[in-house]
Amino acid sequence: MSGVTPPMIGIAGYKHVGKTTMVERLVAEFTRRGLAVATVKHAHHYIEIDEPGRDSHRHRMAGAQEVAVVSSGRWALMAELRGQPEPSLTQVVAKFSPADIIIIEGYKTHDFPKIEVRRKAVTRSKLAGEVPNIVAVASDGMPEPGLPDLDIDDTVAIADFVAAYLELNVTA
Repeated sequence: MSGVTPPMIGIAGYKHVGKTTMVERLVAEFTRRGLAVATVKHAHHYIEIDEPGRDSHRHRMAGAQEVAVVSSGRWALMAELRGQPEPSLTQVVAKFSPADIIIIEGYKTHDFPKIEVRRKAVTRSKLAGEVPNIVAVASDGMPEPGLPDLDIDDTVAIADFVAAYLELNVTA
């Protein structure tokens, strides 16, 4: 990237409220609108994206700090932390190719604007007031006083809100 971070929007909420589904729908909608979209998913647990026995896994187990797997259809870069601290969101985003928007799932306590996802069926599903920079709530009827209330199932309206909020140069 050229040193300028693209606009970022977070999708935040408790487990089983539909965060990943919302990210997936927003990626599809913004891509349909012609934007280059990047995403970051933060996991609170150990992740394994490689399989034991694969060449890339063998490279990592031999001690490689970073391993790139490249094909004509995609490429991936895996980095071993080997006891080092988890990279910051800024460090991760700096590795991205140019994008028009970055959608982030997780990192809910970090300092960037977020849409909170809520569901009536999830009793503990309110983050507004507990985490910084909630700029709207997308729910199935659980609005937050003082914040824009978005229908969780209206992806176009949510994308319109994000585009206006981040001042993206895109049309529906």
